[in-house]
Amino acid sequence: MVKSYLRYEPAATFGVIVSIDSNITYDSTGKHLLAPALEKVGIWNVKQGICTKTLSPSTSSRGSSIAVTSIASSPSSLVASGYADGSIRIWDCEKGTCETTLNGHKGAVSALRYSKLGALLASGSNDNDVILWDVVGEAGLFRLRGHRDQVTDVVFLDSGKKLVSSSKDKFLRLWDLDTQHCVQIISGHHSEIWSIDVDPEERYLVTGSADPELRFYTIKHDSLDVEPVLNLQGTEAVSNGDSTTQNKWQVLTHFGEIQRKSKDRVGSLRFDKSGNLLACQMAGKMVEIFQVLDEADSKRKAKRRVHRKKEKKIAKGALSENGETDVVPKEEENILTVTVSDVFKLHQTLRASNKICSISFCPITQKSSLATFALSLNNNLLEVYSVEPTAITKAHTIERLGHRSVIRSVTLSSDNTLLMSTCHNAVKIWNPSLGSCLRTIDSGFGRCCSFIPGNKFALVGTNAGTLEIIDVGSGTCVEVVEAHGDSVGSIVMLPNEKGFVTGSADHNVKFWEYRQKPGQESKQQSVTNTRSLKMNDEVHVVAVSPDAKYILVALLDCTIKVFFMDTLKCFISLYGHKSPVLCMDISSDGDLVVSGSADKNLKIWGLDFGDCHKSIFAHSGSVMAVQFVHNTHYMFSVGKDSIIKYWDADKFELLLTLNGHHAAIGCLAVSNRGDFIVTGSHDRSIRRWDRTEEPFFIEEEKEKRLEEKFEDDLDISLDSRYALTEEIPEEGVVGLAGKKTKETLTATDLILDALDAAEVELNRMAEHKEEKKHGVQFEFQPNVILLGLSPSDYVLRALSNTQTNDLEATLLALPFSDALKLMSYLKDWSSIPDKVELVCRVATVLLQIHHNQLVTTPAARPVLTILKDILFARVKECKDTLGFNLAAMDHLKQLMSSKSDAPFRDAKTKLLEIKKRSESRNSTRSDAAEGSQEESGKKVESCFFFSSKP
Repeated sequence: MVKSYLRYEPAATFGVIVSIDSNITYDSTGKHLLAPALEKVGIWNVKQGICTKTLSPSTSSRGSSIAVTSIASSPSSLVASGYADGSIRIWDCEKGTCETTLNGHKGAVSALRYSKLGALLASGSNDNDVILWDVVGEAGLFRLRGHRDQVTDVVFLDSGKKLVSSSKDKFLRLWDLDTQHCVQIISGHHSEIWSIDVDPEERYLVTGSADPELRFYTIKHDSLDVEPVLNLQGTEAVSNGDSTTQNKWQVLTHFGEIQRKSKDRVGSLRFDKSGNLLACQMAGKMVEIFQVLDEADSKRKAKRRVHRKKEKKIAKGALSENGETDVVPKEEENILTVTVSDVFKLHQTLRASNKICSISFCPITQKSSLATFALSLNNNLLEVYSVEPTAITKAHTIERLGHRSVIRSVTLSSDNTLLMSTCHNAVKIWNPSLGSCLRTIDSGFGRCCSFIPGNKFALVGTNAGTLEIIDVGSGTCVEVVEAHGDSVGSIVMLPNEKGFVTGSADHNVKFWEYRQKPGQESKQQSVTNTRSLKMNDEVHVVAVSPDAKYILVALLDCTIKVFFMDTLKCFISLYGHKSPVLCMDISSDGDLVVSGSADKNLKIWGLDFGDCHKSIFAHSGSVMAVQFVHNTHYMFSVGKDSIIKYWDADKFELLLTLNGHHAAIGCLAVSNRGDFIVTGSHDRSIRRWDRTEEPFFIEEEKEKRLEEKFEDDLDISLDSRYALTEEIPEEGVVGLAGKKTKETLTATDLILDALDAAEVELNRMAEHKEEKKHGVQFEFQPNVILLGLSPSDYVLRALSNTQTNDLEATLLALPFSDALKLMSYLKDWSSIPDKVELVCRVATVLLQIHHNQLVTTPAARPVLTILKDILFARVKECKDTLGFNLAAMDHLKQLMSSKSDAPFRDAKTKLLEIKKRSESRNSTRSDAAEGSQEESGKKVESCFFFSSKP
């Protein structure tokens, strides 16, 4: 009989406030801060310090999780998040649901930006491409190629008609989105450009790199012929002296540079919503806040600068030979040039407590301050600052819910209700089932930890060689014992629950017993050293057999020494590892010992004779922790390859591979019943994995792993086989936004199957008609595969199930013969009002792909002729219907406004205000004018559901 096992699945992730791979941003209301948390996006209420919602993709639990690499907030409630696999998800912040997934990039998404209206989304990636997305249509419009290195930032100009992108190739590119071409390439930077931004009025564009200065550009709009601000007071002059014809495509004109104080490269540049402040965040700990002066103030500053310059000349005695001062010509007096230093003034400089990852301005400004901005730090911390006229003050900090550094150890209490974790400066007590932080205790550098029997106290072994006794209930450190002369690497409890053993890098193994402090009313836990065992090398791990007969010590010299507990005499030495042993555990029956080493191997030993049963190449990195499941010979191992593996130590077989962490896993804890495990990683996350009731078999898991490996290798070979041969992309090349994925190939197969089934059904129907004409009477039995639908509706169902974003890539994989079959159905579908947009899009894409073949194929001409007449009429009808509805709503809006003295406001905005007032406890009754306005707002709301037919 084949043995089955129970599967483990990811259950909870906690401990991460903000990850370092992505930026933070406020939502459109300014009440919540969106922070990346590895593969999730947390929505934080900063004032309350709680995460109100989490945007988590519903990925397969057996696949690896993908980290968030970029976040952008739209003017509405939508939020876009880019991931390391190149995908982009659009979320509804209010509902917390994923609206759509956009696949187009082949590398990690490095930049996201919404247009002002929120209808367009631009994304940049490590694959050097920029893709423009239609948010409303949930589809990609086109791909812009031209950059030779990773795209670092994008920004819209001129109401979404133009786009500026920056890259590590040291160039800025200005794209005209109407013509889909690059119209201006700007050089000047001597290093990689890391960030760009434009002020809300689109007067200035600023770029930041590793250069010691910020570069500023003025923006020429289509309605203006010359650059504003540069030349004031009287006559205007073009700064470069070029003619209008030469400046036709020169939208960005170099304005000047401002020297930065910090030597670190620029991390990000952001204007606040009012455009009065510019924040320059460095890759280090500094943020420079610049004040943007208005036109009048910049003129006055320029005048003072010119006046001071003139006074200096006079003071130096700039006299002519005849003793008279030089007179400035009137032409120079009438032309006043405003420089970049006259517009941008350094206001304040902030130095944070740790390295800054990103910055975001809050759209809401408090009355007492100029602006509010949030910082994400690389030590898992969020800070909010208020910019005041004289200083920058810290307003809020979110730090309690996560560790400041790498998690070094985790351990569970005996009843599995508490979880303790340590890092370089703190100990945290968690509820493992809820993932909530119960206590945070200041501590030394905790290398190992363990609960004392009874779970009222806990022990922490530190890097300084001390033992800290923690009172779990009060969350305080009651005593610090000077235990060793070097770091304590291991704490293991004795089976009799009367003491414990510690191993240290000072070559000593010490035995300890519990005792109560004398002369104290309350029972305070203390420990005393009873005996010691001197080793000839550093001790890494200590383990005690369940029957307390043996003690095992793993040393730096790659050996494991087995001693008798009573006499401390050496019983046997275990040799075989080529690198130091980092972890070790003994099965609950005392028969097996498993050891993990920096040589990436697991070794299973028999404790009776000390023989090595099996050596397994377990991980692609060092094995950091290994532990048996209680009362079984199953074991878990974790390593620096960020993978958890589940083993059968009797069969020496790999049972499961669990992916989820984004960095090396350093510690592991298994519950007493084996119903869940907890892992701690260098990505500062703690994850719980629960055992389910779903059984699995070893052979099936082996086949799945082989299939996944084969598919990955196939994808890599296909990508390399059909990759572009040129290293440098062509100038102005525009490509399809989508890309070929497993989903698009599956959708293509479904459409092909539907076309074949429909063709067979149509042939059967035709044969039935012929037989009916010849007098053969029998009832036609439709094919059950078509689910009771007509052939046309069955094909339409398969086509409609395709994701909007994947439609182009799906149709691109169709052969010409099947594309021709598909086009023959478009005539019937165009009569369905809801499918007009889909039909037009399918017809357009197929015509673009197969244009040459369609033109030269006689059978395709009747289809194209019919579609030309039908589709134009249907699109015009839909357009007229929408126009009629919009005109009707506009007319009703005017009627409602004329009947009420209160100003008309949009119904949706009004409904949101009503909802907020009803939820507020201290709200008061609205006056009569607001009541009439509410009634008119409800009437207009009904207009938004106006009939789709005129």
